[in-house]
Amino acid sequence: MHPQAPTAGDEALTDALADALAGTESLDHVPLADHVARFDTVHTALNDALSRIDTD
Repeated sequence: MHPQAPTAGDEALTDALADALAGTESLDHVPLADHVARFDTVHTALNDALSRIDTD
């Protein structure tokens, strides 16, 4: 099995996940009530990426 070259969709998913994770880097300066939304964004980005693994 040979890995496939990344597609534009792969890069978009990678960027979305990186952006979502970046939102968790400054949690020390965000009210606790806002943490859930930041982690929910990461969860959604991970789900999107994982759901595409077998479809490409």
